[in-house]
Amino acid sequence: MASDGHPLPVIGGGSTGGCGHDAEHSEFPPDPHNTPAEEKHASSRREFLANLGLAAAGVLAGCTPEQREEFLRKRFQELSPAEIQERLGHLTREVATKWGKSATISAKGPMSGVLFGYGLDLSRCIGCRRCEYACVKENNQSRDPQSHWIRVLEMEKSKGIDLEAATAYYDRETVPDPDHFYVPVACQQCEHSPCTKVCPVGATWKEPDGIVVIDYDWCIGCRSCMAACPYGARHFNWADPTIPADELNTNMHLLGNRPRPRGVVEKCTFCIQRTREGRYPACVEICPVGARKFGNLLDPQSEISKILKEKRVFVLKSGLRTEPKFYYFYGL
Repeated sequence: MASDGHPLPVIGGGSTGGCGHDAEHSEFPPDPHNTPAEEKHASSRREFLANLGLAAAGVLAGCTPEQREEFLRKRFQELSPAEIQERLGHLTREVATKWGKSATISAKGPMSGVLFGYGLDLSRCIGCRRCEYACVKENNQSRDPQSHWIRVLEMEKSKGIDLEAATAYYDRETVPDPDHFYVPVACQQCEHSPCTKVCPVGATWKEPDGIVVIDYDWCIGCRSCMAACPYGARHFNWADPTIPADELNTNMHLLGNRPRPRGVVEKCTFCIQRTREGRYPACVEICPVGARKFGNLLDPQSEISKILKEKRVFVLKSGLRTEPKFYYFYGL
């Protein structure tokens, strides 16, 4: 246990808390002398080990250099450019070993003067769920067990938008159904994101371009962010994700669609591996009716900016004041 009472982060979501030691037997009691302020700053694994002298006690004895680095890894935000490149190289080798594929993994940061926003025209959406499965393919989501970052909710026209009565498991031979309409839901990329505020180890945060990201190597799988998210947009890997080698997307981003391990939380990142290269998210590109819009909110000439000026838009659960950057509107 870390000094703040939370389990010591286990890299890769596995079951070991050291080299060859079961996590159940690798927990350490909290320091009763720590003040709340000290506990707040004891979240770094390196600092934690240094404070308790665990390294000197031989906790990492017998580890290979790579295993030590796994256990002692710093947060993404603490990494130097050289350390980021080292991490990318390590992940590239992992992909080659597990899938026999050569991957291109980026850690490209946000572009200056860009704040991403998303629009969805509910008058056009036909509920075909092509966006949902394009997202799975693009973002290397597990096929077994299935993990979907987008859910297309079917709602009765007579009831209007009713999230509690909606279903994401409709099974129809043809869509759209004349008595229903469809509301796709994913991460809302909130300006004031509840999920980032509750993470006890700082594994999730909002980037300057508005994308809320997760450091999968630092996530401890406590699922506090899932409980805090009012949109059900975060998903936990209960088992080792399964991705067939011939379906692996080898164009990856360190904070986005690179394969995630068991025991961590994941979610939509506006296809960070695409959008930071000037491309549309996969769901926008695949939509057969043009219901999905995406662009730079800081550019007054962008399509999303014009939609916000010319259409009556709304956000889900506006009373919570999370200020999503995912806007719904009726284009008719």
